[in-house]
Amino acid sequence: MLNRKAVPGFVILFLFASLSAPDVRANDSQRWWVGSWATSPQLVEPNNALSAGDLRDATLRQIVHLSIGGNEVRVRLSNRFGSTPLIVTALDIARAVSPGSSKIVLSTAKVLTFSGSPDIAIPPHADYLSDPVSFPADALSDVAITMHLDASPEDETGHPGSRATSYASHGNQVSARELAGAKTVDHWYFVAGIDVAAAPGSAAIVVLGDSTTDGHGATTNGNDRWTDVLASRLQAQPWTDNIAVLNQGIGGNHLLTDGLGPNALSRIDHDVIAQPGVRYLIVFEGINDVGMLARAPTSSPQDHNTLVQRMTAAYQQIIVRAHSSGIQVIGATLTPFVGSDYYHPGPANEADRQAVNEWIRTPGHFDAVIDFDKIARDPGHPERFLPAFDCGDHLHPSPSGYAAMAQGIPLTLFASSRAKP
Repeated sequence: MLNRKAVPGFVILFLFASLSAPDVRANDSQRWWVGSWATSPQLVEPNNALSAGDLRDATLRQIVHLSIGGNEVRVRLSNRFGSTPLIVTALDIARAVSPGSSKIVLSTAKVLTFSGSPDIAIPPHADYLSDPVSFPADALSDVAITMHLDASPEDETGHPGSRATSYASHGNQVSARELAGAKTVDHWYFVAGIDVAAAPGSAAIVVLGDSTTDGHGATTNGNDRWTDVLASRLQAQPWTDNIAVLNQGIGGNHLLTDGLGPNALSRIDHDVIAQPGVRYLIVFEGINDVGMLARAPTSSPQDHNTLVQRMTAAYQQIIVRAHSSGIQVIGATLTPFVGSDYYHPGPANEADRQAVNEWIRTPGHFDAVIDFDKIARDPGHPERFLPAFDCGDHLHPSPSGYAAMAQGIPLTLFASSRAKP
């Protein structure tokens, strides 16, 4: 029993506070958080946005595919491009019955809170983490994030290139087993990541990319992007099964200019450095920069030289900034695009791609290189995709092409803390 005469008052107050309130920082410091799934938030353009009516008194259920597993999770919501608060009145997580269904396994459902409260008003331009919750998240499993909104913010933050079906229904049905009759859309809204409490030594690979990373040409609800196949390969080896893969691809993304999403350089802080447990960065960006010059009415040799110089300078910026946070940076060569129905590149544009790839391959720039160009190209026509790997637009891979790209990545690039065989 405390002797009040022997202990100063401020010490008694300190001890009382220590005994009566949980030390959130101490508890959190005992966990090693690693991102298991992530997507890059962007301003949703009008043709991909849900209407204000769709989001009034609405339940949204969204299915995502994890990479590594853990026994505790936390969910990251995003209002990064909203101009008014995002008010979430309820949030649940559960195991999904399948990637293409709104059904959940009710026995696994858990309520998520924010500093102990079931609702949260996320300020404009902000992200928000839920409190950790005990949840058996298996590696490579599908989970459903279900939220209830009173109304939508004026501008929607989301990820149009989800290649996954989401479900929108009216009323608070967060705890419903199925959203029968719900509106379906192949986009994600207001979700940015799921972190797991992983074993020490676990780490994440962040992939900074464009539509070829986002998965254009992949199967909707099939989880067969090259990043998905890489995650499956990592899980199949006992010395890499603690390495997560976070897909931060945005369709139409550029290194140097804004497209459908913010330019790659502007995404480094949020989409790379801020990701929990990130140890590796794969940079697979630039074909849209090369392609946009192909769409220019006229271009001079100096325009092409300037483009290559600016692109390689951007890569150097990414490398320096990632290295300052202790992240190893792996460059991926740009895949062929001659014959593209969108860009219609000529010899000068192909020369730009070759010059950029030569810089990527040159030792002393990136820490390592993945030669996607060599994997995907037709040996007889190296400026073009191998037909079996072409989704048909001569710019993006098919599911077979994505699988070949992932199979061609040496897993030894990702040194695990576990012993290799």
